[in-house]
Amino acid sequence: MHAVIKTGGKQYRVAEGDLLKVEKLEGEIGSTIEFPEVLAVGEGESIKIGAPIVEGATVKAEIVEHGKSKKVIIFKKKRRKGFAKKQGHRQLFTSIKIQEIKA
Repeated sequence: MHAVIKTGGKQYRVAEGDLLKVEKLEGEIGSTIEFPEVLAVGEGESIKIGAPIVEGATVKAEIVEHGKSKKVIIFKKKRRKGFAKKQGHRQLFTSIKIQEIKA
């Protein structure tokens, strides 16, 4: 069974046992979190699509780790003006493992 969940302003298609990185979530490593915003759930012909969320559907996941992504370099330059600016950014993430999908 698959589900589409919404977290951190993004949407993810998940199945039981999936391991994915999402925007940083609050919680300790090893704790269980629940995603109540399920946009679609099911498989094949028996899929339920919410308007905007599916009533009574939840997805439970376990927090595996917290970390930072690779550095992204932001470089701005204006030619012939002597202006150059370099910045770096490392986005925080939480790695989760999907345990259960309730429809």
